[in-house]
Amino acid sequence: MRDDLSGLMAFLAVARRRSFTAAASELGVTPSAVSQSLRALEVRVGVRLLQRTTRSVGLTEAGSRFLSRLEPAMHGVQDAFESLGELRDRPTGLLRLTLPRYGYQEVLGPRLAEFLTAHPDIRVDIHLEDALVDIVQQGFDAGFRVGELVDREMIAIPVSGDIVMHVVGSPAYFANRGKPKHPRDLRDHDCINYRSRTTGGLLRWGLSDGGKRIEAAVEGRVVFDDAELVLDAAVAGLGLAYVPESRVRKLLAEKQLVRVLEPYSATLPGFFLYYPSRAQVAPKLKALIDFFKLKRRR
Repeated sequence: MRDDLSGLMAFLAVARRRSFTAAASELGVTPSAVSQSLRALEVRVGVRLLQRTTRSVGLTEAGSRFLSRLEPAMHGVQDAFESLGELRDRPTGLLRLTLPRYGYQEVLGPRLAEFLTAHPDIRVDIHLEDALVDIVQQGFDAGFRVGELVDREMIAIPVSGDIVMHVVGSPAYFANRGKPKHPRDLRDHDCINYRSRTTGGLLRWGLSDGGKRIEAAVEGRVVFDDAELVLDAAVAGLGLAYVPESRVRKLLAEKQLVRVLEPYSATLPGFFLYYPSRAQVAPKLKALIDFFKLKRRR
C-alpha cells in the first residue's frame, strides 16, 4: 500500500510537470526514485501510463484516463489530511470522560457550562461509573477519580482539594442507639457499608486518632454499591454512614443528619484528572487540562 501511494504521488507529479527532474524536486526525492516508483506502479496496474523519450514525457491513453480518475480522489485524500490538521490545531470534537457520580457533582458538573461556553466546538460524552475503568481499552479521552485510585501509568493533575470525611447518623437512630464517642465504639453500631465496584471489597472508614490514621473495618446489616443510597439509608435511620462533608452539609444544617466522632475526622486524597500520555495530547483534551489547571490556580 505504501509503495502504491509513492507511485501515485510520483505519477501525479510527473503528469503535472511533464518532467522527471521537476517531479523529483517537487517530491523531495531523486529522479531515479521517481522513475523506480513509476515503473513499480505500471507493473502493478499492468499498462503503460507514460510515454518517455530523452527530451519529453507524455501520457498514454491509459495514463490520461487514470489521471482523470486519480486527481479527484487525491484531492479527497488531501482534504482528509487537512481535516486532521484542523483537529490538531483547535479544540473541537467529542470528549469522552468517565467519572463517579460524586466526582461529577463536586468537580465537573459545577464547571461544565463554563468550559463548554469557552469551547463551543467541543461536545462531551460523560460516563458515570463508580468503578475504575480502563480508559484506553474503553475509548475514553480522560477520567476523574480520587488520587488513590489512579493508575500510576496515567498522567494525573489535581482538580480538587482533599476530601473531608464525616461519620453521620439520623436523630432517630441516635435516639435508639446513642452516639459513639471513640472509633472503637463503632463495633457496637450498625454501620452502612459501601462495596467498591472496582475491588469488590467493603470501604474501610479512614479516621484519625492523635495524628495516627485508623482504617476501621465496620459492620452492619446493610451494604450498598451505590454511594447515593448509603446517604439515603442514613437519613432513613438504618445506621451510621461514612460520607464526604460536601454531600451532607445541607442535611446537617437541616438536622436530618447529625455528625459524630468529630475529633477523629480524617481526609482522603481529592480528585485528579488523568489521561494516558503527554505525547500528542488532542487539543480538545488539552483545553480541558488547561481549564482545570487555571481553576486550581485561582
